[in-house]
Amino acid sequence: LHDALPICLCSISRKSERLNMLRATKIIATLGPASEKPEVLRDMIRAGVDVVRMNFSHGTVADHKARHDLVRSISAEVGKEVGIMADLQGPKIRVGKFADSKILLKEGEKFILDVACELGNQGRVGLDYKELPNDVKPGDRLLLNDGLVVLRVESVKGGEIFTLVEQGGPLSNNKGINRAGGGLTAPALTEKDIADLDAAIAMGVDFLAISFPKDGADMAYARKLADAASAKYGVGKVRTIAKVERAEAIETEALKSIIAESDGIMVARGDLAIEVGNPAVPALQKRMIKLALEADKFTITATQMMESMINAPVPTRAEVSDVANAVLDGTDAVMLSAESAAGMYPVQTIKAMAEICVEAEKSDRVQLDTDFLDQTFTRIDQTIALGALFTAHHLNANAIAALTDSGSTPIWMSRHNIHVPIFALTSKISTQRALSTYRNVTPIGLDYTKDRDTALQEVEACLKKLGAVKKGDTVVLTSGEPMGEPGGTNTLKIIHVK
Repeated sequence: LHDALPICLCSISRKSERLNMLRATKIIATLGPASEKPEVLRDMIRAGVDVVRMNFSHGTVADHKARHDLVRSISAEVGKEVGIMADLQGPKIRVGKFADSKILLKEGEKFILDVACELGNQGRVGLDYKELPNDVKPGDRLLLNDGLVVLRVESVKGGEIFTLVEQGGPLSNNKGINRAGGGLTAPALTEKDIADLDAAIAMGVDFLAISFPKDGADMAYARKLADAASAKYGVGKVRTIAKVERAEAIETEALKSIIAESDGIMVARGDLAIEVGNPAVPALQKRMIKLALEADKFTITATQMMESMINAPVPTRAEVSDVANAVLDGTDAVMLSAESAAGMYPVQTIKAMAEICVEAEKSDRVQLDTDFLDQTFTRIDQTIALGALFTAHHLNANAIAALTDSGSTPIWMSRHNIHVPIFALTSKISTQRALSTYRNVTPIGLDYTKDRDTALQEVEACLKKLGAVKKGDTVVLTSGEPMGEPGGTNTLKIIHVK
């Protein structure tokens, strides 16, 4: 694999190569102090990272630009096009600062949230979100510091919110505030987010994650800004990801509109759990993944998936089950946050997550026959894509190869479970990176703009070189004639490898 053919640009480290060839679920890792060294990032990519996340809640634009350039450099060295996601901070509603950095609140105490307070004390603290007094009323419960502190609103007078401590605990500078049940009016994109969006697209990121959208209108606005920035900097389309983490966003119509206006969604279980309660999250996760699959959009499951591995070299059994259940729910990708950004074992965490994904995928049910019942297709390329799945399944094929320009054909294929690996062969680096989030799709760089017979020979040689197929295997191939035209897939061919 390290002596890859010039026509086949994908290579994988030998230790992890077979595991990652078998793995359908993608792995997203957050970059941070623990993972920004070149040697660590190189090992992470070889261990199975498909997309890296840059968290714009921390660091400067210059920091993120340096990380972006490092990822591109290491990806080229390893021979794997890794997608890059810019995760915008969003309207994180926080308390201000304390004179002594932190306090300890006790149950039954009175406490005031005061927009005019500059430095907090045991009795009150300021707010960075000045509209909060207008968003709450007596009886509301406010959850601070990821729900460790709970305040019940007793009254609101001007810029002061008078509360009773229902659940005490430590409270320090700039901790977040959520309202149980949602309902805060802060916009999804702040001035900082708009500036960061522009900077991220100028860098050349592949994905933009939008925090706290309430409905499809928020995502449509983000898409408008992204398209304008892409045109300004002369770059291709940037895919938008909606982080579903508000109570309002899980209402059926709001969720459907968010999915419709996005390229993919993230099941952002942290803030979502604070707003709707921990017990509600597992069922919501399944529902969100199902709706996104039905709409041909990808899904990312995130938050505390391997949390114990921040400090431990092995995951807990509960974490193993959590990752496996997300895979069985049908998620396209699982995401690491602090585990890879600040943890002690970023490479080991990725290896462990990859192993869990592979084992869980063995239990995936293939239901293509029932999936296609009562379905009609109006596009030729979509018909060919789904016909290739059906053919590969019933022929017990060893691989599906899609010659693709835009990536649409392998995307449609990836929406259905099938125990046959899908290889997306494209001459566009942007398409390789865009496909890095889709389940069971391995994007490969291949110049197939030559004549048809030469292109087919190169596809076969590339898959053999990767170790995906061998002599006597069956490959189901989709392509378009003439080749190289977006949306032009109109041919399905069965190849017996020579």
